[in-house]
Amino acid sequence: MQEKMSNNFYLIGIDEAGRGPLAGPVAVGAVCVAIDDEDFKIFSHGVRDSKLLSAKQREEWFQKILLQTQKGKFSFSAAFSSADMIDTEGLTNAIRHALASALSKLKCKPEDTLILLDGGLRAPKRYPNQITIIRGDDIQPIISFASIAAKVLRDKKMIALAKKYPEYGFERHKGYGTREHYEMIAKHGILEGIHRKSFLGIVE
Repeated sequence: MQEKMSNNFYLIGIDEAGRGPLAGPVAVGAVCVAIDDEDFKIFSHGVRDSKLLSAKQREEWFQKILLQTQKGKFSFSAAFSSADMIDTEGLTNAIRHALASALSKLKCKPEDTLILLDGGLRAPKRYPNQITIIRGDDIQPIISFASIAAKVLRDKKMIALAKKYPEYGFERHKGYGTREHYEMIAKHGILEGIHRKSFLGIVE
């Protein structure tokens, strides 16, 4: 990590959502705040990893992220890698691609950012200041916000898919391997470009 930080130094949190489902994209969220923002600690009090929040609580926090973005306090982005990319390039590469895309949308100079990432995630090498933190999504608020952004925006995509393919129940299980989802696959078959064939043991 660089010893000296510029006056416009930013803290970025990164996390992913949708690693395990049988259908839909994997999402990576990135949330950015000025590293010297004195209000951030107060604003972020009580935020948790998205997996520990109810859908209602996630949406409430996401609305707060939007409000802070409108005020110019936050910036955030999300990027997605499709089921097809997961099948052709593997989950790790698909996440890496989405992560790089989410970061590029923030338009922050690599040398002016400190990036905190959850779990085993890594930012591209051009970002010199990065720290990967085990369980970071529950102990680092900036990563919690990224987790919430990724989860909420991915869920919205799955709800949109449910309107197009109502027989699969995506609005309920969000593509995860529930009993209902397996039953719907058995009844209606897989959806090209939506289901992850590699997760279903389908070899072409």
